[in-house]
Order: sequence, then structure tokens, then C-alpha cells
Amino acid sequence: MPAVPKRRTPRGRRDRRRANSYRSPLLPTLVTCQCGELVRPYQVCPHCGAYRGKKVMQVKEE
Repeated sequence: MPAVPKRRTPRGRRDRRRANSYRSPLLPTLVTCQCGELVRPYQVCPHCGAYRGKKVMQVKEE
């Protein structure tokens, strides 16, 4: 026979557990660059060419 829970899991506990494991992969995490643009974390900013506050790449002005 399989294990059977002794008590019913409350909705709050169930939903808090599901909130982390069912996060949508379509919504990327974004952080604000020093130039004010939203960029993905741990990536060079395509707008100003900065990474962690330092200029690491030249960006063509259009």
C-alpha cells in the first residue's frame, strides 16, 4: 500500500510550493542597467556595452 498523508495540505502551503516549481519559462528575468535599460542578468547591455558597471564593448550609434 502507498503512503497516505495524515493531514490535508492547506491551500496556502500547496500554492506556495507550486509558485516556485510552475514558474513560466516565457517570462525572462530583467535587471536595470546603468544606462536605464532593462537587460537580462549576466549579459552585456546591447544599448551601452556595459557589464557590471564597466564598459566592455563598443556599441555602434544608429
